[in-house]
Amino acid sequence: MLFVDEVTLDVTAGRGGDGCMSFHRGPNLPKGGPDGGNGGKGGDVVFRGDGSLNTLVDFKYRPILKSANGRQGGSKVKTGASGHDLVVDVPCGTSVVDDATLEYVADITTPGEEVVVARGGLGGRGNHSYRSSTNRAPREFERGLPGETKRLRLHLKVLADVGLLGKPNAGKSTLLSVVSSSRPAIADYPFTTLVPNLGVVQVDPARSFVMADIPGLIEGAASGHGLGTRFLKHLSRTHLLLHLVEVAPADGSDPSENLTKIEREVEAFSQALADREVWTVVTKTDITTSDEVGAVTETLRALRPDRPIYEISAVTHDGIRELTFALMDAVDNKPKIDTHETSVLDRDVLDDILNRTKPITSSDSEEDEQVEVIYRRD
Repeated sequence: MLFVDEVTLDVTAGRGGDGCMSFHRGPNLPKGGPDGGNGGKGGDVVFRGDGSLNTLVDFKYRPILKSANGRQGGSKVKTGASGHDLVVDVPCGTSVVDDATLEYVADITTPGEEVVVARGGLGGRGNHSYRSSTNRAPREFERGLPGETKRLRLHLKVLADVGLLGKPNAGKSTLLSVVSSSRPAIADYPFTTLVPNLGVVQVDPARSFVMADIPGLIEGAASGHGLGTRFLKHLSRTHLLLHLVEVAPADGSDPSENLTKIEREVEAFSQALADREVWTVVTKTDITTSDEVGAVTETLRALRPDRPIYEISAVTHDGIRELTFALMDAVDNKPKIDTHETSVLDRDVLDDILNRTKPITSSDSEEDEQVEVIYRRD
């Protein structure tokens, strides 16, 4: 199964049924009055949140959605049947954007939430509706109105309390595997993680939070290098960001420069995302001396004096307990953001990237065909 987080769909709601032109006839009524009924309403296209879905892959092979048309009205003032609504399940965390106007249509965040994205056309009036004291035998009737037709972009963003940020091979997936039951792919080469991963961090039986790991970022990510824009948008639904920085990068780069470069990319990508709360986490402290770790920590603290900083080793588990409990307290104490506020925050990020992010369509190259789903909630 593929992890697909952007698709473009053509959506057409049902057409309304035509009104009927009919006159009542009977054995003793050779010239009865008008009795043509109205047409039925066309079906709507409705998106419904489904907590069990985690990819938009189904739409990659189903890029056209159309609901049923309304039926024509009948004699004896019978109204035509309304067309059935087309209810389509989408993953929670899906944003819907009108491709033509770039208007933000909807944000589906909770299971069972339903949003009408295309309304069916109204049915036409039958000639019975046109009768009057001066028009006893009307022959007028209306055609049904067409349903709305739209091209929509669907953007899926993971839902998490804490998001992990950092360069490739900074230890994000390793940290997630240590603090949760998630089992992302881990290896000693960059870009091991190709799709977002989710894990539930259980601090104690009554308290837990969700952590999201996105693929590593490189310089130029805000411009799309290394699929950076496709990855960065997944952090827009996180309340708190952990910026993981290697204490002694294998490529010999400077930790403070790495932190600055990545956060510069986040700011270039979206100011709304850059304004989120960030903590610095020095990783892989087991591979060097405590003096070197202390020196790197002090340099990073001086660089970002307004934020907490932690030292951890996912191998020896040093600092892990302290970090997870601090994160749990931060999540518990953070004010709950209502659905409207969340939508506004997401919209700020989405508006920043709509014109820069190429939507995935069913005709895209086979590059994504090789990416398997690792993204999951344990």
